[in-house]
Amino acid sequence: MPLSGKIIRSRRDFLLKIVIAAVLVGAVIAILRWYFFARDWVTTDNAYVAGNIIPVQADATGVVAAVLAEETQFVKKDAVLVRLDGQRARAALAQAEAELGRAVRAVGALYALRRQVCQKVVARAALRDRTRHDLARYRQATASGASSRQVLQNAEDQLAALEADLREAQAEYQAVEARVGGVTRMNHPDIEAAKARYNDAYIEFLRQNIRAPASGYVAKRGVQVGKRVRPGDVVLNIVPLDHLWVEANLWENRMDRVRPGQPALITVDLYGSKQVYHGEVAGLVPGSGAVFATLPPDNATGNFIRIIQRIPVRIALQADELEKQPLRPGLSTVASIDVSGPLQSPNHSIVKTTTNEYLTNVFDKDLADAKTHAEKIVKDNVAGASDDGAVCAAAE
Repeated sequence: MPLSGKIIRSRRDFLLKIVIAAVLVGAVIAILRWYFFARDWVTTDNAYVAGNIIPVQADATGVVAAVLAEETQFVKKDAVLVRLDGQRARAALAQAEAELGRAVRAVGALYALRRQVCQKVVARAALRDRTRHDLARYRQATASGASSRQVLQNAEDQLAALEADLREAQAEYQAVEARVGGVTRMNHPDIEAAKARYNDAYIEFLRQNIRAPASGYVAKRGVQVGKRVRPGDVVLNIVPLDHLWVEANLWENRMDRVRPGQPALITVDLYGSKQVYHGEVAGLVPGSGAVFATLPPDNATGNFIRIIQRIPVRIALQADELEKQPLRPGLSTVASIDVSGPLQSPNHSIVKTTTNEYLTNVFDKDLADAKTHAEKIVKDNVAGASDDGAVCAAAE
């Protein structure tokens, strides 16, 4: 039975009212949601997990003899990751040790030479003084006629020759004194220079073992056994997963109320919306991504196109949540920042650098060990009595 026009119109009007009512309800819900929630939140899906990626570089030249860490493995700070063939470094260290010992003995010979020249000066001064005494007696004898003029002349000539010999010995002593004066046998510049060369060779030898500067997980291993590495070559990377943060890139026209210290909610695509991370705005990067690009824009060229820029915002994550639900750098996230809190200066930063990847002390002891070994070599090669502070009075 065909429907009448009145029934069709009544059904159409009813459906239209339902649609209008649904639109109104949706609008009211949207307004209420914006008023009670969205107006105090800034949300972006242009956000990702970031972290410190620590490159481990070779600090010595050598051929890789052993790879002791593989990707995904956890390594502790100061653990040996790669071992180089240290034969040449060991030979260079032995040569530096021999040069240091030779320098110590050469400096000892200088001090012995100074004592020897000092004795020469004393002996020549004694001869000169004896000749002076003889000359004085010859002059008295010549005046009384007891001695001839020839004997007096010979004594005067001999005194002149002895004074010249004495000045020669004094100059020789001054030459030696210039090399050893003002220092001791233990801190002579020649020994210090040899110590420095030994320390460098010792550190080069120690750096044949490439160690982890911080604890973390190994990633991007780039060396194989037999490969020759040089200082500055990256052998692998270490990623600490106990300290991560989110870098959210917000539109600049939504940044007016974003401040450090504000709470944030983070959802990660890896776990979905069921896992929510609680973060805190740690700081605002002082510049948009464009100015830090490889080719920054040059708006003075006349080709300016107005584009709304994004400002990176760093959001700190809680360590206990990261321990329960681990994350990885590079994961996509959705970040929502509660901007209802008090507005402090956007230049204020609460970023902390107290975690283990911001400081390493694994290399501090290398130079101290080298100095200890160098001092032992010096003491083992010091021979004979010390005359470091002696001054030859006759050379004055």
